[in-house]
This record gives sequence, C-alpha cells and structure tokens, in this order.
Amino acid sequence: MMTNNIKKYLIAGSVCCAATAVTTSCSDFLDILPMNEVVLENYWTEKKDVTSVVNSCYEGLENSDVITRMCVWGEMRSDNVIAGASVPNDVNEILKENLLPSNSMCNWSRFYEVINRCNTVCHYAPMVQAIDPNYTEDEMRANIAEVSAIRAICYFYLIRAFRDVPYSTEPSIHDAQTYVLPATPFEDVVDSLIADLEHVKGDAVRRYSVEWGVNDYQNSSRITRWAIYTLLADLYLWKGDWDNVIKYCDLVLDYKREMYEYKLQLDGSIDDIELFGDIPLLLEKPLGSVNSGHVYNEIFGSGNSFESIFELYFSSSQGLQNSWVNSYYGNNNNVVGRLCAPDFLMDEVTKGTNTVFKAKDCRVYESIEPSNSRNAISKYTRTSVDFTTQNISNYSDLKLNGPRRTNSDANWVLYRLSDVILMKAEAEIQKGEENYANAFALINTLNKRATNVTSTQMSSDTLKLENFNTSKADMEELLMAERQREFLFEGKRWFDLVRLARREGVTSRLAEKAIQKYKQDRNVIKIKLADPNYVYFPYAKSELKVNPLLKQNPAFNKGEDSELTK
Repeated sequence: MMTNNIKKYLIAGSVCCAATAVTTSCSDFLDILPMNEVVLENYWTEKKDVTSVVNSCYEGLENSDVITRMCVWGEMRSDNVIAGASVPNDVNEILKENLLPSNSMCNWSRFYEVINRCNTVCHYAPMVQAIDPNYTEDEMRANIAEVSAIRAICYFYLIRAFRDVPYSTEPSIHDAQTYVLPATPFEDVVDSLIADLEHVKGDAVRRYSVEWGVNDYQNSSRITRWAIYTLLADLYLWKGDWDNVIKYCDLVLDYKREMYEYKLQLDGSIDDIELFGDIPLLLEKPLGSVNSGHVYNEIFGSGNSFESIFELYFSSSQGLQNSWVNSYYGNNNNVVGRLCAPDFLMDEVTKGTNTVFKAKDCRVYESIEPSNSRNAISKYTRTSVDFTTQNISNYSDLKLNGPRRTNSDANWVLYRLSDVILMKAEAEIQKGEENYANAFALINTLNKRATNVTSTQMSSDTLKLENFNTSKADMEELLMAERQREFLFEGKRWFDLVRLARREGVTSRLAEKAIQKYKQDRNVIKIKLADPNYVYFPYAKSELKVNPLLKQNPAFNKGEDSELTK
C-alpha cells in the first residue's frame, strides 16, 4: 500500500483475518490451496465473509500496539503526564522530548494494517453483495460506512501525530502490487477523509440495538451515524470550517435529546440524568444520593454510557485486554503505573488555590490520587468511585471508595458527549465575539456538572462570562482549560495543543503549556518546541529505509540516524 515495510503488515493482516474465517468453516481448505488463492478466489463469497473482516477492523483498533500509540501520540508530550514507575526507555525519551526516528513509538505499521483491512472491505463488499442474495445493498452500504469511519480514525491519528503521511484507499491484496508513495499533505488528507465520510454518512446505522437496555453496548462500540457525525465535526474543527463543526455537533446533540426523551417516556422519571440548559447529562450525584462519582462510574467504570458516542470495547472473558490502562495508568497490584500526573495538577487543590481545578471539581478526584509521594493516575483504573467533596481541607479527608480493576477490561472512549459540547464551543469562539456567550454556556454546562451544580441552581454558576469574554485569547484559554479538566489522560491534550499551534501559526502557547510539567531543562525543551516541525513525531527509521519517497520531517534531519534522513 505505502511502502514495502508497511506492505508486509498489510498482506499479512488481510490473509490472517480471512484465513481465520476460512478455517472455521472449512478446516482442510488451507491444506489444498495457496494462501493468496484462498483470499482472492474463495473467501469473498458470502455475507459472513464481509462480517468477519469488518469485525477484524474493530479488533485492529483494540490491538495493544494501536491503542498504546493513540495515547502516546495524543497525551505523552503534553503537560498532563510525567514518568511513573518502570518506564520503558523509548517512552522515557518521549517524556524528555528526546525524539529520534529509531524510537519504537514512531512505528505506524499496525495502523496501516487496520487501514488495509478497511480498504479490503470497501473493495470486496460490493462483489459479495452481487452474488449473495442474503447480503442486502443496505447492509453492504452500512458495512462500507463502518469501515470508512474506522479508516478515517486511523488516518486522523496518523496526521495529527506525523502531519503528512502516505495516503491510499486501495487495498493491498497481492504481491505484484507496488506501494511506495510519498507523504500526502495534512490538509489534503483531511479533505479526503471529509469527502469520504460525507459520501457514506447516510448509509451508517443509527442504532444496532433498538430495544432500550438490550445490548446497548453495540450502539457505542460500533460505528453509528452519530459517530461519523462526531468524527466529521472533529475533522472540520482541524480544517477550520466552523459552521460545519456546529452543524454536526447539533445533529448529535439533537439525537442525545431524543434519547433522553425516549428514556424518560419509558421510565417515567430518570434519577441520574438531568437537563443542563437543553443538554441531557449524567449527574455526579444521582437524585437522592449523598456522594459523587456517578459520572465516572458510568463513563469510565462500566463503559458504554448514555453519553458515549464511540468507544473501544474490552472484555477479559473474550480475550480483549486494554493493556494501556493496566500498564501505564495502574492496576489492582500497582497503584502507580508507568505514567503519573505532574504536581501542578494537584497542588493545593483541596484548599482551592490550584490553577487548574477548583476544590469541589469531581474530575480531579476521579482522575488523580496521591500514592507514595507521586500523583498516580486513577482514571480508568477503578471500576467505580464513591466520594464527597464536602468538608475537605486536604486529600486525606477525601474518602475515595471504589475497587481497582483486577482485569484489563476498561473500555477506551474515543468520543463522548463532552467532545461534542466542547467542539461546538471551540467553533463558536472562532466565529467571533457575538458567539462568545454561546460558547461560554456550553463550557459552563460541563463545569457546573463537574462541581455538582445542577440546572435548577442557575444562580450558582461556577464560571462567570465577564471574566473571559473580553478577548478571543481569554475565551480560548477558558476552552483549553476546560478541555484539559474534562479529558485528562484520555489521549487528547497534545493534539489540542497542536491544533492551537496550527491555528495560530506559532508554537508559543503550546510550548508554555507543555513545559509546565518540567522541573529542569525547561528552556532547552522550549527552544525545541519553537520549531513548528518539532511538534510532530519523526518518521520511523524502518520506514525511511524502504521508502525513498518518504522525506523526513526537517526537525529531525540531524543527530542520530541523520544519514538515513537527509
């Protein structure tokens, strides 16, 4: 597809996922025919063949190499995390902003394996639909919409991490094909992904499970129309098309309102969801409850919550393990994982003088906890939490109850309702001063929810518009601060800083925020980050060896491996 190095993964991935289904239905088939003939001539004949490879696309996203890189690329270089316990050398070098093409985290091959599976479905599904009467055209179109979104997610991660990347929608299906391509510019990839999703959005399934409360996890662990709308909003956000960001966010918000009304009709009343303005959100304290933690329990504990839009599903009983959370954030045996939170996120938070979190903001207690003089990451690591923010003057006063995970089965949330709310807020800010009040109301909605101020207590706003609406920069700072609070450790912060730098054309604000976590070498790191090329990762040395059309990021044409990158 792209390079011979990537191609080894692509063909192997296609053969592997196809051969798995073949061997289940005909155990001696592989003994008779060569592998390529199995895939090309005999595999793509009926609906279940397509279903099998579509499932393998989801499994590819759940691969430990993929989810680790999602988080490394989107979080590791931000001000959110520092080194914890037993940090691998490659990860430690990234934390120190010592990036080299030889770093294993620059290897993108697993992403291209998933991309090729998606390309293969798009190529073969119409052929199967033409010969299998049980495979309807609507089902075929829905499958193509699913894998088109998964492919877009993979490319979106790649361009945010590396900027320009090889791009193709053609499958790698046999050895005779040559896939040595130059990198496609960031903007062109964004435009292509948007055009692709605009084309298939109407074919995507609205809900997989129609009956409320029955297999609801499918509606957020598979691609739906609402997931595509959210992904489109995100792509338009990076493109700078504010009207389309708002358009697609509103479509998702309207759907969540419909879900709320439907649930209200079924139940007669709802004790854990309330309208904040006109947006239904889970409550930190369900009605009648004394303690907080319900938002965490639903979104990060149980998973597939009312607010979820798309998340990766993990289940130890099915052999699907989220190794990222277990290794990097902590587990039942090790409270401190390979990453920790820097001091500035926790200093004096209970006294109300912390620069990021207010004392009663539930999100800080759900995300970070002191452990042996370190700030351990607790988000995702507990199956549930239960606590009160009343009458606390230091962290020891906080009774944070809730068991830690004994299995690596935390779902990983890629998009939830908070993403939609804050993407719309960001677009409103960029549209100009006349939209600041709209943006503020959206941001304040999440801030109020996090501090247990419900929509019936409007006089108790936790933020004041007049403190921020005097300039665009102040409104952007408010948005960035709220995104940091809301999405702490969710693999988004570095990408947020990169998006800010791209929009401004300079890296000064990115650098100022990124160096907050460092206690030494701050000036050295700030100088590195002054180069706009340096905010992206270098291409892996292994890719440069096999693809002469791939030109190294200019920020890395020096030092180790320089002979490979000139």
